[in-house]
Amino acid sequence: MNKVVPLRNLIAYEVEEASASISVIMVVYMTGPALFTAIARVLADPDVDDFVIVDNGSTDPDQARLFAISQTDDRIRLLSGHGNIGFARGANLGASAARGRFLVFLNPDAFLEAGCVRRLKDASKGQPSPCVVGARVLNEDRSEQRGARRNEITPVTTLLSFTRLAERVGKLNTFEIHLEGQPLPDHPTAVPVISGACFGVSRSDFRKLKGFDGGYFLHVEDVDLCWRARRDGGSVVFHPQAEVVHLGHTSLVEPFFVEFFKGRGLARYFVKRADNLPRKLLAYVLGPLIVMASVSRPLMRKVRGQG
Repeated sequence: MNKVVPLRNLIAYEVEEASASISVIMVVYMTGPALFTAIARVLADPDVDDFVIVDNGSTDPDQARLFAISQTDDRIRLLSGHGNIGFARGANLGASAARGRFLVFLNPDAFLEAGCVRRLKDASKGQPSPCVVGARVLNEDRSEQRGARRNEITPVTTLLSFTRLAERVGKLNTFEIHLEGQPLPDHPTAVPVISGACFGVSRSDFRKLKGFDGGYFLHVEDVDLCWRARRDGGSVVFHPQAEVVHLGHTSLVEPFFVEFFKGRGLARYFVKRADNLPRKLLAYVLGPLIVMASVSRPLMRKVRGQG
């Protein structure tokens, strides 16, 4: 039977030889009831050979339930006891223990549709390396979720996106980064950025990219990974037929803190990728505005809900 593996027993890329085809890696932190539906959907998928659950922190009842589930299926390994180390580091930890030649990172409130992980893997073949392949992320009503495929993300486009000015003001629509309103392609298509809710990358390409940048705590690590893949001559691909239903907003964590980490991550990303002095200065100047715009969004949602 499977055992809980504490963090102290794991080192980077501990599993040196892949012994499975596809691994799913799920980082968990105070997710709520959706977690166990997401886990059940992974275990029901015949294409999943290996399943690594990284528990960054759950309630005591959920921890007990996760442990019980981990004893029921030889594909599962539960990594726990390390505390909340953030998504990026948690995902790297899961990748270090994964046995698959292809890695699929899946949010704990995302439900795999049939054939999703296999299609992600197949689409990566023959693409410029390193290659990241993103799923088509759907809302519960099966409309395409905002952020599933995006154009280049910059400080200016981020501020216009947060305020929704790019979609509301006709003259600014060229700055709109979200592509869910565009016609759906009929085949896997290159885009600048995909969603981190569900994506795949080969084990060798993830190593080539040195995994996620652990300097991001929550959010933007996926944007950073896509940028580095393209910077290194690789590719980022959106797969219109690899589908996953993502609930979103299921975390028991206060939305203000989630948005704070998103804003801080974006500010860090823009400084990191600035390739000249003017762009670096712009990133530093707009960074505080981006953080403020991000943390204001839960407040505005609450006001609109009450109004």
